[in-house]
Amino acid sequence: MASEELQAPRRSSRISGQGKVETPALAKKPRKPSKAGTKRAAEEVGSDEKYKKAKANEDETVEENHDDVDADLVGPIDIGDILPSMTLKNEKGEDVDTGSIAAEKGVVLFLVPKADTPGCTAQACGFRDIWQEFASLDYDVYGVSADSSAAQNKWQTKKQLPYPLISDPKRLLIGVLGAGDGNKTKRSHFVFEKGGKLLDRKMPVKPADSPRLALEFIKGLSE
Repeated sequence: MASEELQAPRRSSRISGQGKVETPALAKKPRKPSKAGTKRAAEEVGSDEKYKKAKANEDETVEENHDDVDADLVGPIDIGDILPSMTLKNEKGEDVDTGSIAAEKGVVLFLVPKADTPGCTAQACGFRDIWQEFASLDYDVYGVSADSSAAQNKWQTKKQLPYPLISDPKRLLIGVLGAGDGNKTKRSHFVFEKGGKLLDRKMPVKPADSPRLALEFIKGLSE
């Protein structure tokens, strides 16, 4: 009996001092992207590509605009310079390449402020009346104004003008010739030899004097 009382109490089968055994963490499986995530990623890539393309187009546009601005700033041309090339319309609405009109013959360009007005009609009819003399000297005559092709066509028919008219509503050619004055055109005329080199200009000039002075200058070239 006494031996039973003196017997030490039995410990639990679990040893309290034993170190904790840690369970190794399970490796996480990579998560598959959801369909929504894949779609969103594709859209982001697509948006990035669209941005790059838009940016490239924008850069090209800027370069083109710079080219246009540089072209507009050329001028006015001086004696000895070549008639520049630009595409404008004639009185019939047809394209005219100004750089090629003097390829085969000399050219006289006379500029008027406004079609079918008294002073401009006097100048135009003056060239009409001696037009054959210019032709005999191997020169073509062109009238130039900022009027529309329709207005020029009406004026040409009304006054029986035998030569073409060039419509320059933005005053591009007029500006390059140095005859632009804001939204106005300075009355003038310009003589180009065959090949397009500028030989003579009169600006300003009186309506009645313009045809005569242009013809006298051309005749003087052969003397």
